[in-house]
Amino acid sequence: MPDLTVRGVRFHVQTPGTGGGADAPVVVFVHGLVMDNLSSFYTTLALPIAGAGARTVLYDLRGHGRSERTPSGYGAADAVADLFAILDALGHHRVHLVAHSFGGVIALNAALARPDRVAGLVLIEAHGPGEGPGWSEGLLNTLARWSLILEYERFADQMLASGRRRTGRQMATADALVNRTTLLADVAAIEPVRPADLAAVRCPVLAVYGQHSDVAAAGRLLLHSVPDCTLHVMAGHGHTALREGTAEILEVVLPWLAHHAGTRVPAAVGGGVR
Repeated sequence: MPDLTVRGVRFHVQTPGTGGGADAPVVVFVHGLVMDNLSSFYTTLALPIAGAGARTVLYDLRGHGRSERTPSGYGAADAVADLFAILDALGHHRVHLVAHSFGGVIALNAALARPDRVAGLVLIEAHGPGEGPGWSEGLLNTLARWSLILEYERFADQMLASGRRRTGRQMATADALVNRTTLLADVAAIEPVRPADLAAVRCPVLAVYGQHSDVAAAGRLLLHSVPDCTLHVMAGHGHTALREGTAEILEVVLPWLAHHAGTRVPAAVGGGVR
């Protein structure tokens, strides 16, 4: 579909498959930061979920993928406002959100800001839950390393010179994002979603975390604080669980969506969690 311009920013949006038609549940995918975009969800989860009868929406966060890079506006409040503006433009009111990594910050804050519009959350290796100022230390350290690497080792130029144009373009986009915008400062200013806030989440939540993930504590905090939360721990996996454990994630997510959103469960998928 054509890109959407909302809140004065152009966003790249895709709606693969019509699922079960106009009355089908809407599932929206929210990706992570910098070296990520909607493509991480497209074939892994979005197409199978569309095949199960959902209307699916994917979009590149501002500054990511093919969306417009603005000088500022990368905090949680702007990201949540961007999300709802996109949904308004598409005519979607109540949706399920599937979020990965930093996308969890956006999804959780969206559910708290507009509980009438978020019917359920699937949080995969999600950042966001925390009890103190150090909640984002690992994320910020990773972003700072990327900032220095992209700035001084000129990975984008190296990739382009070696003929790896797609990777080179991705690196150039990431370089501009972390070194030419307020993204690092905006992320550093985000407050964690504390236990008292998590207790106010009204919708059901499925939390999926790798056994060896550096953010596994966030999954345990969700389980203990959200009134209706199911935690699935992926044995042997870390933060790359979405890419490396796609089949297992589908075995959990598809039945959960069938139970909470009314989509179909493919015959090859077991009963999963509820």
